[in-house]
Amino acid sequence: MQGTVIKSTGSWYQVRLDDGELIQSRVKGKFRLDGLPLTNPVAVGDRVELSLNAEDNTGNIKTVLPRQNYVVRQSPRKKHYLHLIASNVDQAVVIATIVEPMLKQGFIDRFLLMTEPYNIPTTIIFNKSDLYDEGALNMYAYLKDMYENIGYQVLLVSAMDGTGTEELKALLKDKVTLIAGQSGVGKSSLVNAIQPQLELRTGEISDYSGKGMHTTTFAEMFTLSFGGYLIDTPGIKTLSFNNLSGEDVAHNFREIFEYSKNCKYNNCTHRDEPKCAVKAALEDETISELRYINYLTLLEEMEEQNSWERKRM
Repeated sequence: MQGTVIKSTGSWYQVRLDDGELIQSRVKGKFRLDGLPLTNPVAVGDRVELSLNAEDNTGNIKTVLPRQNYVVRQSPRKKHYLHLIASNVDQAVVIATIVEPMLKQGFIDRFLLMTEPYNIPTTIIFNKSDLYDEGALNMYAYLKDMYENIGYQVLLVSAMDGTGTEELKALLKDKVTLIAGQSGVGKSSLVNAIQPQLELRTGEISDYSGKGMHTTTFAEMFTLSFGGYLIDTPGIKTLSFNNLSGEDVAHNFREIFEYSKNCKYNNCTHRDEPKCAVKAALEDETISELRYINYLTLLEEMEEQNSWERKRM
């Protein structure tokens, strides 16, 4: 039998068979990804083959069929492991907000570093526009211009007053979409605004920390009444990567990769090398300083991690 994994709850996976039947299933055997161990061998969105246990009508997942793509990050608990977030998606949506909680623009670039290597189209959604004052709107306009100039779609929405929700529904229609964001950005409220019958649990911003509190516990795929599927994920606190190199970082910052073709040295890291086309573009403001700073931060992380791995070996 074959089906699609639509929910992960740790040791159990809910599989929707091709005839529509839902089967609670467990993994049989061990799975790895590109030679690296996984904390979760099967992801929501995976196409799987399974056998049926006649005595309790549960399933055993025997094989994960070849993935069209996948979204992966370093496990937040086991730094030498990978954590699969989702697979076989048509596009991704990352939710952010300028206020409540305050914008963490670096998270957006980290998220893009997850989707860019697999050519997954990603849209950046700024939620809670009903709370934006003039300063927040100016910041949104700056970020919208910055990201659209390098080819990303940007939308301004509000789950409270409906701003942009029709545009969001049009974006999601008839696609398999991964939706993610840091806790507190209003992801569940936004999903409920475009698909009220899902009734996803929402949370408040912690008065003590000013941060969002987790509401989604496990990844799950939902059917959209207007066409398509939405893979909702737990609120993400941080994103790290143990499957990438410094070169991967440079290749997946679109504008840096584009300008790097004109650098004097093929192995230019775009820091202090002479005749660096990226630094020249930074100086004339063709490349955003915000993006460049995030690039340097990620580059240093990858170099430190790779150095530690070499010493460990």
